[in-house]
Amino acid sequence: MVQSYVVYLGRNSHTSKPSTLGNDGMTESYYDLLGSCLKSKEKAKEAIFYSYTSHINGFAATLEDDEVDQLSNRPEVVSVFPNEVNQLHTTRSWEFLGLERNGQIPADSIWLKARFGEDVIIGNLDTGVWPESESFDDEGMGPVPTRWKGYCETNDGVKCNRKLIGARYFNKGYEAALGRPLDSSNNTARDTNGHGTHTLSTAGGRFVSGANFLGSAYGTAKGGSPNARVASYKVCWTGCYDADILAAFDAAIQDGVDILSLSLGRALEIPYFRSGIAIGSFQAVMNGILVVCSAGNSGQFLGFGTTSNVAPWVLTVAASTIDREFPSNVVLGNNKEFKGTSFNTNNLSSRKYYPIVYSVDAKVANASAQLAQICYPESLDPTKVRGKIVYCLGGMIPDVEKSLVVAQAGGVGMILADQPAETSSVPQGFFVPTSIVSAIDGLSVLSYIYSTKSPVAYISGSTEIGKVVAPLMASFSSTGPNEITPEILKPDITAPGVHILAASTKAPRRLSRLIDQRPLSFNIISGTSMSCPHVSGVAGLLKTMHPDWSPAAIKSAIMTTARTSSNARQPIAKASAAEATPFNYGSGHMRPNRAMDPGLVYDLTTTDYLNFLCSIGYNATQMSIFIEEPYDCPPKNISLLNFNYPSITVPNLSGNVTLTRTLKNVGTPGLYTVRVEKPDGILVKVEPESLKFSKLNEEKTFKVMLKAKDNWFISSYVFGGLTWSDGVHHVRSPIVVRKAVN
Repeated sequence: MVQSYVVYLGRNSHTSKPSTLGNDGMTESYYDLLGSCLKSKEKAKEAIFYSYTSHINGFAATLEDDEVDQLSNRPEVVSVFPNEVNQLHTTRSWEFLGLERNGQIPADSIWLKARFGEDVIIGNLDTGVWPESESFDDEGMGPVPTRWKGYCETNDGVKCNRKLIGARYFNKGYEAALGRPLDSSNNTARDTNGHGTHTLSTAGGRFVSGANFLGSAYGTAKGGSPNARVASYKVCWTGCYDADILAAFDAAIQDGVDILSLSLGRALEIPYFRSGIAIGSFQAVMNGILVVCSAGNSGQFLGFGTTSNVAPWVLTVAASTIDREFPSNVVLGNNKEFKGTSFNTNNLSSRKYYPIVYSVDAKVANASAQLAQICYPESLDPTKVRGKIVYCLGGMIPDVEKSLVVAQAGGVGMILADQPAETSSVPQGFFVPTSIVSAIDGLSVLSYIYSTKSPVAYISGSTEIGKVVAPLMASFSSTGPNEITPEILKPDITAPGVHILAASTKAPRRLSRLIDQRPLSFNIISGTSMSCPHVSGVAGLLKTMHPDWSPAAIKSAIMTTARTSSNARQPIAKASAAEATPFNYGSGHMRPNRAMDPGLVYDLTTTDYLNFLCSIGYNATQMSIFIEEPYDCPPKNISLLNFNYPSITVPNLSGNVTLTRTLKNVGTPGLYTVRVEKPDGILVKVEPESLKFSKLNEEKTFKVMLKAKDNWFISSYVFGGLTWSDGVHHVRSPIVVRKAVN
């Protein structure tokens, strides 16, 4: 059977500026290699649809099963893995993160210190970009940095400028997976989905005043690094395929990006040596590029161990809430009020009551009660609905489509009983004023309808700030533990990912009919896909301030300065109302202003990452996927527990264990002392208990001994923390421990 594969030959040892002749020579060598298996160089040229020649050494091709076997047995070939699919995983959020206050930027804001991320280059692997968005206006920006080597693919009217400096598309892997040629409409970097534009503008969009979604969340939209240059790499179509992702990584490294943001990943993780994201991001980090990825949105459905993008060289981001919500409440004629959600435009005339009818009682003659109950298309009788609020139940079709059915039948509003009481709905833009209430409250509304001769109601929507406890963990956010390497805590950090306003593409076709055919400039979405670019934007600010910091140092600064409490209590997981743990939020909720001066960082080099791979048992062949030159693992077994990560995780504690960490001073000289929050049932001893740093970049090593108490019988994970402080800086690492299972 013919399928598409990525054939990996190990890391390419090119310089940062490979010659065109060198690239052509490598492509020819790929043709020769595959041609020797296919017995025809011409067939090899037809089969290969990507040649990775900049920083990734290999190619992507369509192959038969026996051809895969032949290639796999060739000594030059390190790995052959299927071209599999990955899935796609604001006005208020930056104020919530402390970068501005009451519409003003305080003097201590990282925005001012970092000159709004001036001239840092942020690349985004996603669904493309809508270049006409105001978020990518280049007015007042200077020349593009000379280190930029990328370009703009101008198909479909795409134009770049001094802000949006690159826009490219990669669809050959998608085409190969489909097994048929794509039509020309797919040859574009333009975003027709909206996801890529949303994420890119959140990371690096410019200040845009008057931003709103249908009147809600009104304010000034902006990205984390408003003065950054941005580049879009379109790799997602109906999915995001490994071959396209690797091609984009290869291009982005060569183009000269500083930060790469990926709001995509797998539902279930696979070994690092088979993951396009893990391999591509390793090459990026080796070239000084920090890679930020979303953790995934499977927490509510698949539970623990669902975090995506768990490679330790990637900064993995979970989603939390901000202190803004969009209530759209129902007030009945008996003055009972029920809380719902929707958007500000979903207001009926203030304090004016309208008749309310249950959709089953307003069905057309030939419709079933079951279809009318959910407001299915063509199930409602206009003579019974016109001028009324319609009560519907959730299920089967999208909520927005139900509101369209009500609107087409002449209804003026909709009450949708849908949500379990302990969860919150995601507000949307509906065709009529709408309130989504809990299933329990819905029963109260239905009881009122049937117990009242002339039932009436009105719907009142608004945007409210500061009335909800935040940050709380989003129920959908994927959670740890890390299923690939449980000794590495994932996710790493959390950032706002709920109800985020950012640039969008055109309005959905059906919605545009009711908003005067105007393009929808901004949209509100939720997901770890929105948390990721928040961190990418802040990483851009840190890169501007500290251009000599390694990707690991930037990552550490963000992680060790995070906070783990919300109004003096731990964040609460909304899905179950249970206490959240580091498996939900990693090191905590990001604090950008603290991250710009972390005091100390846990730094890592390429050698550290290679030793990490040694410690998890990778052989020479698997190691060569990540580095071309032969790498000799240290003669002594390396303890994975000593990997210099900004968190401490021991998934199988038996008796006691001692591990080491090393801190680098990136601030002023000072004396740091340690404070420990002991996990339940665990004795923790740190030696030494103080570290004196006399100069910049000085490193100090300390040891942490963990021992289970004699009467400790807990078999689940327990959590604590370790903080080094000089009185000004607070460098915190979570501690996660589980007793060994006999």
